[in-house]
Amino acid sequence: MKKNKPVLTDRSYKLTNGSAPLSTYISPGGNKRQPMLQFDEDKGENREIRYAANQQSIYVDEQDGHVVVEPIVFIDGMLQVPKNNPALQKFMHLHPLNGRRFEEINLERDAAEEMETLNYEVDALIECRSLDIEQAENVARVMYGLNPTTLTTSELRRDLLIKARQDPQRFLEIVNDPHLKLQSNIQNFFSKSLLTYRRNKSEVWFNTDANKKKMLTIPFGEDSISTCESYFITDDGVEALQLLESYL
Repeated sequence: MKKNKPVLTDRSYKLTNGSAPLSTYISPGGNKRQPMLQFDEDKGENREIRYAANQQSIYVDEQDGHVVVEPIVFIDGMLQVPKNNPALQKFMHLHPLNGRRFEEINLERDAAEEMETLNYEVDALIECRSLDIEQAENVARVMYGLNPTTLTTSELRRDLLIKARQDPQRFLEIVNDPHLKLQSNIQNFFSKSLLTYRRNKSEVWFNTDANKKKMLTIPFGEDSISTCESYFITDDGVEALQLLESYL
């Protein structure tokens, strides 16, 4: 049975993280002290690779003694490799910096990723517009640490729409969290000083007219809001939660 020949095509590469300096050099190989090795599955061994413009193979053990080694240069963050240079294409594919310092441009993949991001953004904006005022205030407290009492309704909704567009995935996670209202109330307890911190924020104390006792100790490295949330859903915490909510 005949094997299909690999499709030869022009390939483009870009530097990662959106960087685009005037010129960037990528090493065409290693050195004697630290060779650039690639595991060859067919031979079951590590083989040294190196790109040389006058060699057909990238494997050092298949190259002759007259190699022409030149740096691989990205111009404005881009590198174009035509289909008539399969050796460089293979070298770029196997280069240890592939996926870290640079990556091949894949228009179909990039379009799919952009579509996913846009869909998140649309969903977040629709969800944000549908929030009633209480839900909007809860999201503002929990996700952004905003005090909604200092904002008009229009200002609050405008700010939430901007935030939802900037980080749509996290916005949707917060909105769909079943404990959103509880987390918002906890934020409110602290902002209204119904709960206070002591001992470098390692302890939470009640601060109502009828109760000035210690509520809990925050374990080292734990988030205070999450710790309070865990307490309030226990049998002992439910009564305290109802009392604090009555002050709101």
